[in-house]
Amino acid sequence: MAIISFQGTDILNGENIVIYGMDMEIEKGDFVYIVGKVGTGKTSIIRTMIAEHRPGKGTATVCGYDLSTIRPKEIPFLRRKLGVVFQDFQLLTDRTVEDNLSFVLKATGWKDRAAADRRIREVLEAVGMETKAHKMPHQLSGGEQQRIAIARALLNKPEVIIADEPTGNLDGETADGIMQLLTRINREEGTAIVMVTHNRDIVEQYPGRVFLCKDEACTAI
Repeated sequence: MAIISFQGTDILNGENIVIYGMDMEIEKGDFVYIVGKVGTGKTSIIRTMIAEHRPGKGTATVCGYDLSTIRPKEIPFLRRKLGVVFQDFQLLTDRTVEDNLSFVLKATGWKDRAAADRRIREVLEAVGMETKAHKMPHQLSGGEQQRIAIARALLNKPEVIIADEPTGNLDGETADGIMQLLTRINREEGTAIVMVTHNRDIVEQYPGRVFLCKDEACTAI
């Protein structure tokens, strides 16, 4: 069964349709790129997937939730099944790495402090940042901050990681390290990856299924 399924779905940005009739099926273990020029609807697809935008006509389901009928109180439960990584990291700058991760666990219903601490250690080890738990975000490089953002995305063992230009603010070598990390998570954990990027070199170096957004459409190529 597909983790993410769009069938003839219109993608909206506000009241405006930016993509007409999109078909997209993503299953466990898939690595999918969404590519296209600025303003072609890539980020609107991501926002639809996380239930920030409602879809237009057609059907749209993510992790078993119908995005057309999902209720506001259900959206946090959907988002627990997703790991989202942004270009600009979006770490809380006034607290340590450990406290950033602890904040997410508390917000998603973790009550057992020992279990939460154990999970934080696990995800930091998974991204090679186990020695950085007590650092503040400003004490980390861009690549290290993005690794912490990926650790945050892994906390609730998501079925899919949705990454919006995760290498966009990084130099080539650092971006390569982030891509190696994402492909390892995909391969070893079976976690599906959906990644928006404009970097064709990355797509060529780390092959996956590719959807191109162009002329108000998004189609597999």
